[in-house]
Amino acid sequence: MSAPRRSLLYGCVVLLPLLFGMAGRASAQTYPPWSRGENNPASDKGYVFQVEGVDNVPDLHGNPAGARLVLFIAGNQFMVLPKLIAGFERRHPALRGRIYYETLPPGILRKQIEQNGTLTLGNLTLQVRADAFQASARVLGEMLKQRQVEQSVPYATNDLEIMIAAGNPHHIESLRDLGRGDVRLSMPNPQWEGVANQIAKSLRKIGGEALFQKVMVEKVKSGATYLTQVHHRQTAMRILSGLSDAGVTWSSEVRFQESIGNPIAGVKIPAADNTTAIYAAGVLPDARHKAAARTWVAYLASPEAQSIYRSYGFGAPPSSTEAKP
Repeated sequence: MSAPRRSLLYGCVVLLPLLFGMAGRASAQTYPPWSRGENNPASDKGYVFQVEGVDNVPDLHGNPAGARLVLFIAGNQFMVLPKLIAGFERRHPALRGRIYYETLPPGILRKQIEQNGTLTLGNLTLQVRADAFQASARVLGEMLKQRQVEQSVPYATNDLEIMIAAGNPHHIESLRDLGRGDVRLSMPNPQWEGVANQIAKSLRKIGGEALFQKVMVEKVKSGATYLTQVHHRQTAMRILSGLSDAGVTWSSEVRFQESIGNPIAGVKIPAADNTTAIYAAGVLPDARHKAAARTWVAYLASPEAQSIYRSYGFGAPPSSTEAKP
């Protein structure tokens, strides 16, 4: 057999398993927006253009031009918003199609607020000032002390969970296993994500400072721990694409991936080792649509909104005394 033919045959033998492997993963919905456009409020969308993995902008929702309510919401709540916005618009039809919201990490949203609402995304620069902000009660408490929000109203809680591939191929049983050298991790970047503080507490609860240093310092330096650039959504994407084996996310993230049929599973973290987050909302002092923003914050405590949050794995808010920052 000639050298070119041997080369071609070898190439086919090598390429076929790769192609079949890619085909096997093609059924998994790897790239956002996983909502298939449902995250956009009901409005005239005009010409719809989207290319998976290239041009999709999953964290900016709706039309900022002429918006009568602008919401900046911590990104891990992205899956809740389509139903939440729809429910709110049914109660307030005058706002139908006039709500714009962003679901970026809270650290990024705060920087946008500090820049008078200006955000540059690739080649796009837009300026849109938030009316209400939703993040952890800790962050809202800090902002309240600095008079950057009018109030801090708790509306939901969430627990940590280890996200893994379905079937648990790497036999991950607890947070201790994240320190293993053979486990590639995807973890929230402490620079943007408040959840990194909760994860640090849980790692130290179960393994002391040694486990925290191994997971969030040593493995970061070696490249075995990847720090997300956006938020937990990247952890699911990396597990689905085979780039990471596990990562700590909120339980709601695992439930959502399971609900849309992606081959993702979760390893529960015992309550004694877990760290619960409280989410709160507040109206910004310079909000242009204060009445609508206050109505939105009040809606988050309604039975309808609470039911929607529960359906995605979020917990009930604590009592008002527990929630004080």
